[in-house]
Amino acid sequence: MRKKYLFCFMGFTGLLILLFICNCFTGSSHVTGAEILAVITGQSQNITAMQIFWQIRLPRALCALLLGGALAVSGFLLQSFFHNPIAGPFVLGISSSAKLAVACLMIFCLQNQIYISSGLLIIAAFLGSLLSMGFVLAVSGKVRNMAMLVISGIMIGYICSALTDLLINFANDENIINLHNWSMGTFSGTDWQDIQVIAGILLCLLIPVVFLAKPMYAYQFGEEYAQNMGVNIKLFRMALILISSLLSACVTAFAGPVSFVGIAVPHLVKKLFGTAQPGIILPGTFLGGAVFCLFCDLLARNLFAPTELSISTVTALFGAPVVIWIMLHREKGKNL
Repeated sequence: MRKKYLFCFMGFTGLLILLFICNCFTGSSHVTGAEILAVITGQSQNITAMQIFWQIRLPRALCALLLGGALAVSGFLLQSFFHNPIAGPFVLGISSSAKLAVACLMIFCLQNQIYISSGLLIIAAFLGSLLSMGFVLAVSGKVRNMAMLVISGIMIGYICSALTDLLINFANDENIINLHNWSMGTFSGTDWQDIQVIAGILLCLLIPVVFLAKPMYAYQFGEEYAQNMGVNIKLFRMALILISSLLSACVTAFAGPVSFVGIAVPHLVKKLFGTAQPGIILPGTFLGGAVFCLFCDLLARNLFAPTELSISTVTALFGAPVVIWIMLHREKGKNL
């Protein structure tokens, strides 16, 4: 089994490097790969090529890598919390409520010419995600059927998305046009300051996740078993909620709502590795989410260049069939 794990990690790492290079070397602008290579090695003084690589493509590729991994880990934490493979930030309405909170903040600040910092965006997204998570937890306490829980989350997502679209349509500021592109999901517009903030937040959140691996493994066998193993269930569940909400909020604040990554990637990684052990799946999920988002962003930028697709459009094309397959597989297992 260790050889299989090593092979999978090497495969993910190889794909990650390949896709990262492709994202940095390709795009809609007329800059050749040779010019980009010359910029990297310091043999070119082409200002345009230098700006495209250092200020646009490289930060965007890093953003897709970091936020893709964060969103996949958030999905795995939520699936572990609810013991449900189709639980995720997008399906449970967490991303949509975070989007609504960020949209309200951006509209207010833009119309009043107030500077919006990254910290404000993350705080707004976090508060929005907590509101949605609170509703989902309230429903889960009254409804034992997980299908009803998921449907409730989807309805919350639709309501939040409708309210966001309403706010955008009635906004007066011309800068709100940019908000529409963000609300569809995109990794564009990322700068090095954003990358520093994202990396710092993820470092602070993913370190505690590592220490949660053993309690999560015990929790997979049920709350009673985890308690017998010395896990503080109340504290553990609170940590899962806060970390998954913060990860989802960070993604939404910088890239908008990105659909299906949090559901599809953890499930595919578990199938590929042949285990659900958190110590193995957590790093695999981060790598898988990074690879998935780099691949989808590569398609979004180049498929119909110079027209760019929203990242959620591409992730939904690949992620939605996985969710359908999961649901059919679960239903088949119940009927056997």
